[in-house]
Amino acid sequence: MEKVLFTKNLTPDSLVKIYDALGVTLKGKVAVKLHSGEEGNQNYLKPEFVKSLVEHVNGTVVECNTAYDGARDTTEKHVKLMEKHGWSKYFNIDILDAEAEEVLENKNGAVIKKNIIGANMKNYDSMLVLSHFKGHPTGGYGGALKQLSIGLASSEGKRYIHTGGKEHASYEDMFEVDHNLFLKSMADSAKTITDFYKDNIVYINVMCNMSVDCDCCGVAEEPCMKDIGILASTNPVAIDQACIDLIYHSDDPGKDHMIERIESRNGLLTIEAAIEQGIGSKEYELVNID
Repeated sequence: MEKVLFTKNLTPDSLVKIYDALGVTLKGKVAVKLHSGEEGNQNYLKPEFVKSLVEHVNGTVVECNTAYDGARDTTEKHVKLMEKHGWSKYFNIDILDAEAEEVLENKNGAVIKKNIIGANMKNYDSMLVLSHFKGHPTGGYGGALKQLSIGLASSEGKRYIHTGGKEHASYEDMFEVDHNLFLKSMADSAKTITDFYKDNIVYINVMCNMSVDCDCCGVAEEPCMKDIGILASTNPVAIDQACIDLIYHSDDPGKDHMIERIESRNGLLTIEAAIEQGIGSKEYELVNID
């Protein structure tokens, strides 16, 4: 059974505390994968909140360019936005697909057999996946598994996942594929990342500012639920499932809107597909560290 740590305290110090409580030391050159926030988005995790943790692991903040028009679809624009949002004020940043792409294979993928990532990812020995847990317009929810898949894919790779493996897909192609193929493709691509880093990767999900919309939305809906806390694990399936369960078991009336978003997009299929890929189990023990 996987162990998932939990604290209701949403502070910079609590991020460091829950990471240390995992008892895992990320070695070598550490990538911190997070969401830099689309221009206009109001809900993304801010640099000041994560600063102590990124410094604690001596990490580099990493991102990849988007597959849609906006302020992050090219490296030049993305770098400017990260400056505007304050990321480069505090951290070294790396747009992983700034110069090239790499292919990671998943021969046992249910839908796609490869993942197209930003080439710079291979420069890192370990990774901290720091996710803002919230809803998502297409995936139903966004957490650790989405960060591993869409988050680490290059622009081309994002379109490849969204289309269930169409080569050189366009933005419009992403809306013409069977939706479940997209959800399963996220699990297929996530598997390539967990295989690459093996035991040198940990996951932290922050349950605050929980809108039904993602941080990729220029103007997201306002949060529909009260903040819950921070979770940490060495397994992305368990931590995402734990976040889902905390929402379902919440007494917050706003949970109905979040659950509708998750279920209407069949978001839980990504977790089931990740289990089938051997990424992990959704059986977990929630350990409160407060």
